[in-house]
Amino acid sequence: MNIPQTVIVLCKPNEGKNIGAVCRAMFTMGLSRLRIVGERSDYEDEEIRTLAVHAFHLWEKAEFFDSLEHAVEDCVFAAGTTRRGGHKRSFSVCGPRELSSRIFSLPSACCAAVVFGNERTGLTEAELNICSCAVTIPADAKSGSLNLSHAVQIIAYELYCAFQSSVQCGLKDSGFLSEAVSISRLEKTVDEVIGSLRKIGFFSLGNPEDMKRFWLSILSRSALSEEEARYVEKIFYKASCLSLKNKADI
Repeated sequence: MNIPQTVIVLCKPNEGKNIGAVCRAMFTMGLSRLRIVGERSDYEDEEIRTLAVHAFHLWEKAEFFDSLEHAVEDCVFAAGTTRRGGHKRSFSVCGPRELSSRIFSLPSACCAAVVFGNERTGLTEAELNICSCAVTIPADAKSGSLNLSHAVQIIAYELYCAFQSSVQCGLKDSGFLSEAVSISRLEKTVDEVIGSLRKIGFFSLGNPEDMKRFWLSILSRSALSEEEARYVEKIFYKASCLSLKNKADI
């Protein structure tokens, strides 16, 4: 899922200053698509500009819709933010981090939406029912709901982190990270590691298959580049050669 394909939807917001703060929160996390259920004429540009700072262009490009249904109709996934879970909705409630994982599991060409309700009332049950799932930001039970822009900032941060993780895992070279090797390529590295350990008699009392699974698990989570994979192979090869040489000298 590409982060530009994620849409932030504000459903009937009351305050222009909150819209401005939302624009700033989005801009700092690389989000640029803002949709609003309501009328542009209901809000003052200067009030929004004050809090949007350098993100006022997001307001200028914002899309307006007469209903939430129309605002999300081209999206394949829409998550409605709420503090209210309820037993009927428990199966479809997730947290911000899980939400970001769900969004980034979608094909990159798909559009996903995160919907935020009115500052005072939040999303109604009918509006939540339009959404694919509900997302709840954990907060102290004694406190009130989060400010609208703060809620957007938290969700936007998790989306940004998920996007950066996808870059670092090799989906796209970020300019300083190499593309990660595939699992099939990684198996070659692990086979080299196991082969080197076998040469020095490491498995006289151990199970090479268990060791292979261990190394595959560790290295796959490391997202090695081709250069790094070759370097790991070289380390174990040299270590085995030195071990055999030392045994011969003895």
